[in-house]
Amino acid sequence: MSTRTHTVINQAPPLVGYDVYAADPALTEGVARHTAPDVLAEVQEELGELGRAAGSAQAQRWGEEANAHSPVLRTHDRYGNRIDEVDFHPAYHRLLGHAVSAGLTDAWSRPSGHLRRAAGFVVWTQAEQGHGCPVSMTHAAVPALRTDPVLAAEWEPRLTSRAYAAELLPPGAKPGALFGMGMTEKQGGSDVRANTTRAEPLAEEGTYLLTGHKWFCSAPMSDGFLVLAQAPGGLTCFLLPRVLPDGTRNVFRIQRLKDKLGNRSNASSEVEFDGTWARRVGEEGRGVATIIEMVAVTRLDCALGSAAIMRQAVAQAVHHAAHRSAFGGPLIDKPLMRNVLADLAVESEAATTTVLRLAAAYDAAGSEQERHFRRLAVAVSKYWITKRCPPLTAEALECLGGNGYVEESGLPRLFRESPLNSVWEGSGNVQALDVLRVLQREPLALGAFLTEIGLARGADHRLDGAIKSLLTELADLDGIEARARRVVERMALVLQGSLLVRFAPSPVADAFCASRLGGDWGASFGTLPHTLDLGAIVDRANPGSAADPGD
Repeated sequence: MSTRTHTVINQAPPLVGYDVYAADPALTEGVARHTAPDVLAEVQEELGELGRAAGSAQAQRWGEEANAHSPVLRTHDRYGNRIDEVDFHPAYHRLLGHAVSAGLTDAWSRPSGHLRRAAGFVVWTQAEQGHGCPVSMTHAAVPALRTDPVLAAEWEPRLTSRAYAAELLPPGAKPGALFGMGMTEKQGGSDVRANTTRAEPLAEEGTYLLTGHKWFCSAPMSDGFLVLAQAPGGLTCFLLPRVLPDGTRNVFRIQRLKDKLGNRSNASSEVEFDGTWARRVGEEGRGVATIIEMVAVTRLDCALGSAAIMRQAVAQAVHHAAHRSAFGGPLIDKPLMRNVLADLAVESEAATTTVLRLAAAYDAAGSEQERHFRRLAVAVSKYWITKRCPPLTAEALECLGGNGYVEESGLPRLFRESPLNSVWEGSGNVQALDVLRVLQREPLALGAFLTEIGLARGADHRLDGAIKSLLTELADLDGIEARARRVVERMALVLQGSLLVRFAPSPVADAFCASRLGGDWGASFGTLPHTLDLGAIVDRANPGSAADPGD
């Protein structure tokens, strides 16, 4: 039978079979800018391999399958024994295993380790975001564990291992380990000092039994967790292993898995402790101070994850417009669509440039200037970049029209994921208040931040004006808590503007300064001044022609 009426034309091919890393100039240029010259070739080769894997049809199928088949909780075995296990689709394990083997939990001991790991995280999580949660927490646990040299010596080699094993086994029987974190409780949420979980000391120095609950505990199949509990000396940080050294299971009762908006491949759980064995990390009463470095690193990963989502959304939108014809010509050449795509591309490049600068600050471990800079800039950037992710992703989805609203396009999954990082590791208000705390208590951090943005002074009059306005805002502390979001937003925009003026091509920097700093911008994407070189911006954001869909 003839099927002529079903001939499909004027559809964009899938964006598949391409190098996610090489197709992103903002990322490749940032890596070259911040990587130590003696390891640059090695890093570029490593990221190229990861980029080709992330853009492959195989990785995209893994992402689809891992989210189509959500984790399943098994509290008991067939005989009624409590086991508290979570079953994941094999695709989830493949994604996670590839991330571990690519070194995404190993940044602390390699040259330019944080920069290369951050770039790899941006590349690989464009294939799928949910498995990035245990990757992030495992990476971030290292600085907290280093407060106890004995624990660090025991656990750090496991956390930075390139080997992934999914089974629950004694830590010494596994080639590598993953970590999770449990801080928030039902009654307190972000106010972790309101935690009620109790820690009772045992006879052996540094060991305790925990009794209580955690309202959010992500990746419950991890090998260990950093948790907060009330010890006799106050709120304290503890290392809680899932399996004890003798091979028995620690008491770790998974009550249920969260039914989340997105992040469907990753298991987020509620857990109960009842005589659960744990080891103290740091001093009693210093729990927040001990775990705060882990929180800071995971906050950077929230910004990295949002930058990855934004880049993938922009790549999909530009790719679609490059292959779709409408109203007599290629969609990408239509002035209004070009304005929308350019606006999205500028936002994405600003995010990517910023997160790579923050990662480079972690590599400069011996610099007090860099340490103070990142103390303030991470909170500022986490607030703003994660806030920009949902509206950008929604606009990119709209560029595909009805096709973008259909699950097969991949955009709905990106959109559901887009609000996550703004909520995780401290919501917008928490970040804004943290910035205020730093401004009031750590003047060296503000000085380092102002030094950084001052490196671009005189290069663009709109940036200079924004810096002057920011200084006026910071000089007025009256009612600053109610203005906190406004202040942090301005700090983020000035930081991004400074970085783009210094490092981005002039069309990108000009568009950012004209719109975000100069006020020539509307209330939605696609309202850039028409006199800008929008074509150059869109061309820079184009991931190029897709390869064979069967690749």
